[in-house]
Amino acid sequence: MTEKKMIFFDIDGTLLDHEKNLPPSTKEAIETLKKNGHEVAIATGRAPFMFEDLRKELNIDTFISYNGQYVEHKGEVIVSNPLDYESLKKLTEAAAARNHPLVYMGQGEMKANVEEHDNIVESFNSLKVKSFPTHDPEYFHMEKIYQTLLFCEGQEEKFYEQEFNAFDFIRWHPQSVDVIPAGGSKAKGIERVIEILGVKMENVYAFGDGLNDIEMLAAVGHGVAMGNGRDEAKEAARYTTKAVDEDGILSGLRLVGLLNE
Repeated sequence: MTEKKMIFFDIDGTLLDHEKNLPPSTKEAIETLKKNGHEVAIATGRAPFMFEDLRKELNIDTFISYNGQYVEHKGEVIVSNPLDYESLKKLTEAAAARNHPLVYMGQGEMKANVEEHDNIVESFNSLKVKSFPTHDPEYFHMEKIYQTLLFCEGQEEKFYEQEFNAFDFIRWHPQSVDVIPAGGSKAKGIERVIEILGVKMENVYAFGDGLNDIEMLAAVGHGVAMGNGRDEAKEAARYTTKAVDEDGILSGLRLVGLLNE
């Protein structure tokens, strides 16, 4: 009997193209994977409420969100790893002193600590999502925060990296970095999922393109970087497929032998 395979897909630049559309070939490929008995999951830096429609469209009920800090399998929460409150309070003070706004991201919503800011608008517009943070600077005092967005440019995150060892800072946009618990990653989320499902890491496949995919692509048995991906992601992966808008998922699944020509 063939051992169960599990495939994790990043969203932006991997499942969705640069216009945030799902290529028809990708949807068909995922449907075929499931028909063939494979487990399919999403692994993203997005919040759960930012990809509900995609989960429904693809009929996927296992997901890793917030870069591994919040994970669900069939409606059950299996990982909940929020940011350290005291460290987040200090980060808020340091960012305010440098005029760098923050967006606090909880399980079901997100709140900005400023009423409006061009960098927040620009980065969220790039995601083409319906969700947009509302203003509540007190939100992080009341809810578990799984990820915070720090809005700064260039190499400005270096200061925070040196001062806050409780966090990792991962750039996802020219204007913004993800702030997650130190050592957290999609790879850690994958470890927990496959432990529950009884899948061996050698039978795990992952597709990604960004800096937040590096650990995941390196950890799984078969890491596949998108052709449009960052060089660092390609270096971490075992394979590189075509770009997302060139049927990259379909080509990659054929490349690793999960789908036939």
